[in-house]
Amino acid sequence: MVLAISFLEAPLKFRAPDVTLRIGLGIGRLVFRALNIVETVLAVALVVTVLVSVPPVSALVPVAVAIAALLVQLAGVRPRLSRRSDEVLAGKDAPRSRGHYVYIALEVVKVAALIAGGVGLLGA
Repeated sequence: MVLAISFLEAPLKFRAPDVTLRIGLGIGRLVFRALNIVETVLAVALVVTVLVSVPPVSALVPVAVAIAALLVQLAGVRPRLSRRSDEVLAGKDAPRSRGHYVYIALEVVKVAALIAGGVGLLGA
């Protein structure tokens, strides 16, 4: 889901004909809100799973890293991006945000951590 939405849908929607910045931001907010809800539910499921059956450290550490990255996105980066998109959607000329780069970097961390966690589980 992270790969499909963050690395395909998000940048490609702005290349579609007649998609303005306002429309793209509106779509992006809906899509990322839904993605973050699903990610949060899955993160809670992972925490419960870890509490029920302790996985090997080779899987536990990457899962913890992925969850930490998600928490930073939700608590630190996403609110700032939302404030900026609110301004743009209200018609203000908001400056470009570097928060997107932080969000993307955290997406890369999540993907790498989830892959490493899966590999760690396979090796168990």
